[in-house]
Amino acid sequence: MSEKATVNEYMTQDVQTVSPTDTVADVAHQIKNSAGHTGFPVSEGRTVEGVVTACDLLLVDDEAAIFTVMTEDIIVAHPDMAVVDAGRVILRSGIQKLPVVDDAGNLVGIISNTDVVRSQIERATPEKVGKLMRTLEQIHGISVEQERRSITLDNLVPTQSRVYGDELEGRQYELERGLAEPLVTIDTAGALLLADGHHRVMAATEVGIDEMEAYVIIVDDPVELGMQRTAKKEGLYSIDDIEIVEYGRHPLVETTRRLQ
Repeated sequence: MSEKATVNEYMTQDVQTVSPTDTVADVAHQIKNSAGHTGFPVSEGRTVEGVVTACDLLLVDDEAAIFTVMTEDIIVAHPDMAVVDAGRVILRSGIQKLPVVDDAGNLVGIISNTDVVRSQIERATPEKVGKLMRTLEQIHGISVEQERRSITLDNLVPTQSRVYGDELEGRQYELERGLAEPLVTIDTAGALLLADGHHRVMAATEVGIDEMEAYVIIVDDPVELGMQRTAKKEGLYSIDDIEIVEYGRHPLVETTRRLQ
């Protein structure tokens, strides 16, 4: 059975809220000066009372209290809810963000349509790691094992020569909110290969993060892996050798644009 990602894994826990007694002018000012917010949950303590958006503030007196304009009949998600189910709710309701509440009705996070998309793009699941382990064993005739640990990024040998600048912002968003997936690495006798997570590593480097959590596949047999040979051929010995393509978009984006 495949593992289902839950809302708890991808929601933002540090949620900015407003009070029912705040004024329209106060909240309008918060929206204007926030990083991309178009509205906020309205809470009294940890209890969600409603949601207010920028549209709710239009043509309303500046001194009006938020509880007079907020939407009280709101849709919420539960932390244990599957992300795909939250995605269905977001799609069908037209709401971009869902407050996440626990069994006691307390606000514990918020999940957006962006979080749902991200959950489907880049996941380092145990199944993904297990598939790589089985592939290594079958191709090279070796036995491997796996552990979870924190690794130093400077010790990594990349297996991908470039990353795309337009994806790094999203990876930094994840890192700043503690949402980034673990890396997938292979610990051989002579190298710690980065098998999955090149964009995450480069985003971490740009914001000054030196260590990250990783699934580590341990290879005890003295064998040179195919990805090791490829890394050497392309001159990849450390993360400093990864090229950031600043002005180009991911080739799939370019292909899609050409098809239009």
